[in-house]
Amino acid sequence: MRAVIQRVKSASVDIAEDGKILRRSGEIGVGLLVLLGVENGDTEDDAKWLANKIAQLRIFEDDEGKMNLSLKDCGGEVLLVSQFTLYGNVRKGSRPSFNRSAPPAVSVPLYEKFGELLESEIGKKVPRGVFGAMMDVSLVNDGPVTIIIDSKNKDI
Repeated sequence: MRAVIQRVKSASVDIAEDGKILRRSGEIGVGLLVLLGVENGDTEDDAKWLANKIAQLRIFEDDEGKMNLSLKDCGGEVLLVSQFTLYGNVRKGSRPSFNRSAPPAVSVPLYEKFGELLESEIGKKVPRGVFGAMMDVSLVNDGPVTIIIDSKNKDI
């Protein structure tokens, strides 16, 4: 699993169709926008590791302006949005290949499980985008602070 995590002052996700907003599926104040991609071969263990890692990340500022606080410490929220394009491969040519992205039969249950695990970790409801829908994601990035975490490549 791969996540792009952005520290935000606020974020929201709207479901769109034919260029029109149909409904808002989630929004948060201060916290993290998590864009999540599921790769072929990912398991619930990947989801557990990643949820725990995100909940423990100390990327919020303390009273001295140092990144020392986690979501739990500062009472932050999480907005979760699925994004299969995180596994886009552009090694050959100009058109990305998404062969590494898990098919919906695998990725939907893992996406949902990840959301449940993250809720358990932070003790708060995690609003979500709708898997497979066209979504308009808005955010006010805080910092900016953007972190990439991959459960298979822990050196990123």
